[in-house]
Amino acid sequence: MTTKANGLTELLALKGADLGHTGWMAIEQDRVDAFADATDDHQWVHVDPAKAADGPFGGTIAHGYLTLALLIPLFNELLEIGGVGMSVNYGLNKVRFPAPVPVGARIRLRGTVADVTEVAGNGVQMVMDFTVETDRGEKPACVAQAVYRHYAS
Repeated sequence: MTTKANGLTELLALKGADLGHTGWMAIEQDRVDAFADATDDHQWVHVDPAKAADGPFGGTIAHGYLTLALLIPLFNELLEIGGVGMSVNYGLNKVRFPAPVPVGARIRLRGTVADVTEVAGNGVQMVMDFTVETDRGEKPACVAQAVYRHYAS
């Protein structure tokens, strides 16, 4: 279920909120190949299914940075923000990739609003604790703390 916030006051009120989790997103080889092409990271463990079958993961895996990049579309499923003029990705405080995402697996995002504070320029800074889960294992694929800034219209 998507949480909705309209304006800075409603964003401030979300401090500490558990936003739950998204639906599942399949990670297929064509997405991994497209990411490899976009980033010039063609390591065999990502793009060579035949060689990767004999590798440490038993098949190809998604790039860690692909998993990280998918935070944005998944986060949009958790929180719908209205009544602001601009939102920007301000950075990351911490990122870890405890487990791989095998091609063919599904991922979903779990999110908690760790903090929301006012910032100069009529805005708020939102710190999100994210966990990317897979349907293939106990360990998360990614644990990240992301920072966003939202500014009034």
